[in-house]
Amino acid sequence: MLKNNLPHNRICFTFSRGFGTAVERNRARRLAREAYRLMQPKLSGGNDLILLMYPETPPDNVRKMALSGRMEQLESLFTKAGLLK
Repeated sequence: MLKNNLPHNRICFTFSRGFGTAVERNRARRLAREAYRLMQPKLSGGNDLILLMYPETPPDNVRKMALSGRMEQLESLFTKAGLLK
């Protein structure tokens, strides 16, 4: 996280080596973007964020839990970084 002197945040999602296939990386990126979009009104602006994503062991019902799980992860990270309003 770095200050960018803009009124809004800029974010980049990148992946560790061996994350999976292109389909898995794209799905993970889409879910992370959507989770960030839903959380964006609660965040203070003016930061550049880079999030390094690692593969995780999926739960049995990965389709239902993926977005809510990603939102919990981002909320935890943003709380630790002091970005939540």
